[in-house]
Amino acid sequence: MAISEPATGVTASLTVSPCADAIDFYVEAFGAEEVEPRMEGPDGTIWHAEIVIEGTLIMLGDATDMAPTDTPASLGGSTCALFVYTDDVDALWERAIAAGAEEVFPLEDQFYGDRGGRVRDPFGHTWGLGQHVEDLSREEMERRMSAWTDARP
Repeated sequence: MAISEPATGVTASLTVSPCADAIDFYVEAFGAEEVEPRMEGPDGTIWHAEIVIEGTLIMLGDATDMAPTDTPASLGGSTCALFVYTDDVDALWERAIAAGAEEVFPLEDQFYGDRGGRVRDPFGHTWGLGQHVEDLSREEMERRMSAWTDARP
């Protein structure tokens, strides 16, 4: 099988069920584009599909007995977060929430120079949504990080 465009050295592959519903959600929430025909198993599950979000390829498929990975729901939570950087994070945030994502961390200006927050999709995967807004020196970032941690309860 040839490597799909725009695959790079590392490509995320999500186990998500029902996969067809997840693809619909990612199209609506993140503007994903489905780029390959779905490969379906004999039971109608999706064994492999490919979408592109903000120029990055993500592979995905349903949980099956034939695959070695589980869904976040079967594990009781997500073991990773995927990050989407965009030019208008406020619009992307609103779109994701309207599509059914749940806020995990609020969208706000961060001490490291980004505007960002985190959401959980209806399938249990966690997504960081961000936009770079300010270049900072290492010293300024560390100063802001210290002030941020001091202000935490």
